[in-house]
Amino acid sequence: MGMFCYQCEQTNKGTGCTVRGVCGKDPITAALQDVLLYATKGVSMYAHRAAKLGARDRDADVFTIEALFSTVTNVNFNPESVKALIERASAMRDAARTLYENACVKAGEKPETLSGPAAWKPARDVEGLVRQGIEISILERRKKLGDDLAGLQELVAYGLKGAAAYADHAQILGKEDPALYASFHEVLAALTKESPTADELLGWALKTGEINFKAMELLDAANTEAYGHPTPTKVRVTPVRGRAIVVSGHDLKDLEELLKQTEGKGINVYTHGEMLPAHGYPGLKKYRHLVGNYGGAWQEQQKEFDAFPGAVLMTTNCIQKPRDKYKGRIFTSGLVSWPGVRHIGRTRDFTPVIEAALSAGGFANDEPEKTITVGFGRNAVMGVAGAVIDAVKAGKIRHFFLIGGCDGAKPGRSYYTDLAKAVPKDAVILTLACGKYRFNKLDFGDIGGIPRLLDVGQCNDSYSAIQIALALSKAFGVGVNELPLSLILSWYEQKAVAVLLTLLYLGVKNIRIGPSLPAFVTPAVLGILADQFGIKPVTTPEEDLKAILG
Repeated sequence: MGMFCYQCEQTNKGTGCTVRGVCGKDPITAALQDVLLYATKGVSMYAHRAAKLGARDRDADVFTIEALFSTVTNVNFNPESVKALIERASAMRDAARTLYENACVKAGEKPETLSGPAAWKPARDVEGLVRQGIEISILERRKKLGDDLAGLQELVAYGLKGAAAYADHAQILGKEDPALYASFHEVLAALTKESPTADELLGWALKTGEINFKAMELLDAANTEAYGHPTPTKVRVTPVRGRAIVVSGHDLKDLEELLKQTEGKGINVYTHGEMLPAHGYPGLKKYRHLVGNYGGAWQEQQKEFDAFPGAVLMTTNCIQKPRDKYKGRIFTSGLVSWPGVRHIGRTRDFTPVIEAALSAGGFANDEPEKTITVGFGRNAVMGVAGAVIDAVKAGKIRHFFLIGGCDGAKPGRSYYTDLAKAVPKDAVILTLACGKYRFNKLDFGDIGGIPRLLDVGQCNDSYSAIQIALALSKAFGVGVNELPLSLILSWYEQKAVAVLLTLLYLGVKNIRIGPSLPAFVTPAVLGILADQFGIKPVTTPEEDLKAILG
């Protein structure tokens, strides 16, 4: 059977994966994920209408977020797990319908009779679900709506998936907002309209940017209230002697629980990929056995985990097909699932991970110490804002470059390394997300004590970067677009799409994006984005710097 998926940057030939996902997703899982998204729209069709009448069901709210996050690239590759989510979606949809109908009775209104995802019934087995997946696929919508409108629908859907990831992390740490959940339902329900216009969908895309901004704001509050504001912190990037566990992904709660459970057991804990910023949080770096960061960005993991002499924990999206050599000592948690890989449940009992680490050899020797500095969140940067503003006014800092986003395996990403190296010595680089691994171990020096490379954190810490930009614009009395600030973003998956939509919602213009443009953004849609927002693809570091700095 074939498939069609074009939600990530890596997608085959830049047009769509049709035999198997470049990420490793098989056609069965791809079809089931399409069904899960469709079924979740059915939940939202009722939940949105219930919310308008003042009724909500937290279970339906949280399920919607988890279902969306489960379909993000490199999260869930397990067809059985996705099938179980589809069955839950069907039950949630029925509960949401009852909620809506009861709210109508209370309000003295007649319930609407809804069709499409709201009336859909799942097949009983995987084969039947796969057939249903083909019937409601992107290809079928492209036949009905054309590539432009179907692509705009996907732009909105992918932004919602990315925002859902951040909302999920926030709710795990106890931060939720019923109004935010209601907005997710509103936009998902809007995506079921049979004949949308381009203007309507563009409006929903900007609404999704607003939703993501609020989700990132909620997560920022969740992280900082739980673990304190990040502070500039030197992080060791070379191993130390002893048994070891490496933690990848984004989930700080999983890392905290693992650190608690490994205390006093003679196990060193390392971060990997997007978990690197954890070292900046006072509530996490207080654990002395959180010894450093191992390896680089997610796409290097097969080689890096192969060589890692301990256990591996994958907490969120970023998992690749585990090699046989380490398949017995890699574990998943949260929404991550890979067939045949042991999953740690919601109790967060990491005993199996600890046992695997104790039975592995660990690092035999200390390697010579090398460090990098992280922890330049909004609080830390605001603390030295006066010095930064003075340096700009004195002409010592000419320009700010935000060079950040996702990393990936496809060629063309050396652009970001070359660009960072070519940025003039009187400019400061802000960076975030795993794209920074392209250059974060280079020495950029400082400008009057202000480091030229400021690592703001994870992809969700785009909220921090936005707050820094807003503070600078206020200090200089100009709009964000008038600041000496250029955004050069790398994208890979749907969280990057969500961040881009947030920047557009906030009115940020002239963003450069690469290494390639999304396959779901057709030339006609790109024309609209270029006209309204000045979005442009990256070219070469030399040409882009010349255009930016004149």
